[in-house]
Amino acid sequence: MPKVLEFKLPDLGEGLTEAEIVRWLVAVGDVVAVDQPVVEVETAKAMVEVPCPYGGVVTARFGEEGTELPVGAPLLTVAVGTAAAVVEAEAAGAAEGSGNVLVGYGTAAATTRRRSRIKPATPTRPAAAPAPAKGPVPVISPLVRRLAREHGLDLRELRGSGPEGLILRADVESAVKAPAQAAAPASAAPAPAAASGGERVALRGIRGAVADKLSRSRTEIPDATCWVDADATELMAARAAMNAAGGPKVSVLALLARICTAALARFPELNSTVDVAAREIVRLPEVHLGFAAQTKRGLVVPVVRDAHTRNVDSLGAELARLTEAARTATLTPADLTGGTFTLNNYGVFGVDGSTPIINHPEAAMLGVGRIIPKPWVYEGELAVRQVVQLSLTFDHRVCDGGTAGGFLRYVADCVEHPAVLLRTL
Repeated sequence: MPKVLEFKLPDLGEGLTEAEIVRWLVAVGDVVAVDQPVVEVETAKAMVEVPCPYGGVVTARFGEEGTELPVGAPLLTVAVGTAAAVVEAEAAGAAEGSGNVLVGYGTAAATTRRRSRIKPATPTRPAAAPAPAKGPVPVISPLVRRLAREHGLDLRELRGSGPEGLILRADVESAVKAPAQAAAPASAAPAPAAASGGERVALRGIRGAVADKLSRSRTEIPDATCWVDADATELMAARAAMNAAGGPKVSVLALLARICTAALARFPELNSTVDVAAREIVRLPEVHLGFAAQTKRGLVVPVVRDAHTRNVDSLGAELARLTEAARTATLTPADLTGGTFTLNNYGVFGVDGSTPIINHPEAAMLGVGRIIPKPWVYEGELAVRQVVQLSLTFDHRVCDGGTAGGFLRYVADCVEHPAVLLRTL
């Protein structure tokens, strides 16, 4: 008889402790090959297809689409065994197929993506819920442990609603709310929000990750913002000339990214982070440039690695690749982590200015508004010029206003006179 193995949600890296099931790629009774993707999950950073390390027949799935699971929770079970055993099972009640889907585990069959349906020998789900565990219940997610610790809860006293009695974040949150609900007077009128039956949107996935990071930034970083208007007419003319010369088209974002790396070379204080425990400012040798990208799933910040080593064409190509990956939800966790400075072009939303929140644990963010015709004094006369508002939000611990102002003024000078960049090429 084939042996049934349990496949658990693996550690997806980058400190991720949980993921939401977005779409199952296999059903109970399907034949899967070694390393075949079986489920698509959404973490706090990206959409990921999770491959199964076993080849065999899917006998059970755990969690419906939309369910959030902690790392280590069961995903599915697979009946594995010799190829002959699987062929025998297929002959007993399989859908049509050649019978060699699983021949050669881990070899060429590992790349097979054909699905074959076999009538499951076991039910889709266990017939009865497992008995509550005696003694301490394992809590896999560090987030759950931290949440319980912050609210003074003893996890041993909680009953987990997850697989095999696993304690989930929802269990801790329910336990936190219970005392407050019990203490409320029975005759008290319901709060207006409760009476109105307003829509509730869970803060999880990317939306939850953004909320956590922004809250932490505002809590930990004493930020300040300075801004300046700049005449971008010459920058736009330079871009038009570059594009007219042929070759890959140059985007405004690529030019601004190149200006950022040149400015950070002059003002390295802003390419840093603060080690709170050691009370030290860590100035970073490489510039990994993040840029804000709005997607259907929310705001993400892809990162251009080693931006300081790239020219405008290289920056443009990588920005285009990451933007397309963000649009198609194929960014990896590595694409979304490790940034040292962020460029935020909020002008694409049709706004002139903003005071953005720093992307923790970075030290600064350059904001760029829309470039539009405005009255401007040019060479002593009033003229209509292409004007943009630039803003710099910075961590006041890493530098004072003089440094921040110097950085922003250099960026503005490069926007107004792109030839300034020639000194840094």
